[in-house]
Amino acid sequence: MKIGKFIQLSLAIAVLAAAQIGCATPENTNTATTNTNMAAPEATPDKAAIETELLRIENDWPRVIRERDVEAVRRLEADDILLVYWDGSVGSKEQDIKDIGAGNLSADSITMSETKVSVLDKDAAVVSGLITITGGKFKTENRMVDVSGNYRFIDTFARRDGQWKLVGSSSVKAPAGAAASASPKASPAATRSPAPKASPAAKAAPTKRPGPPAPPKPAITP
Repeated sequence: MKIGKFIQLSLAIAVLAAAQIGCATPENTNTATTNTNMAAPEATPDKAAIETELLRIENDWPRVIRERDVEAVRRLEADDILLVYWDGSVGSKEQDIKDIGAGNLSADSITMSETKVSVLDKDAAVVSGLITITGGKFKTENRMVDVSGNYRFIDTFARRDGQWKLVGSSSVKAPAGAAASASPKASPAATRSPAPKASPAAKAAPTKRPGPPAPPKPAITP
């Protein structure tokens, strides 16, 4: 009898111990996973590479206008781009494409100078500079307007889906004596931006607006 009671007591102790083990708080094995999934600090933007790319796009403007490269305009300008011209009028991507495709702007020469890139982060930057138009003419519905002169511009770029897009551009008429030093090239091989990145020329405001049409904006780009 004593042996039987001893066996029963041993079994009871074993069952109790098993129950306590089962109720014990499990070790947190997610700590490593949680730490692994924590967002890593964002990498510092490669300012030199961004500057090189945007300067290449800017310096391609004269070619885009001369060759009426509307495909470059379509690729470069964002659909929701905001264009503000030197006379206060506004434009759109559709109008830029129309004016450039029709060759409404012509000039003996178009020079980009004093271009400067300000990198905001890896996906945003602002470019400022001076565009000088010599022998420039803009064709409206019923007359030709002389748009020769100097225009200071500010272009805003945003990288969308890995591609630089021109999302905003504004310009203002500069004094006749404004400097026009050659704009720094990103690199000898980057004097012309690839077709997909060429930027459109700023176009004159719709002819329906009162007053003389605005000269094409140096909407550089991306």
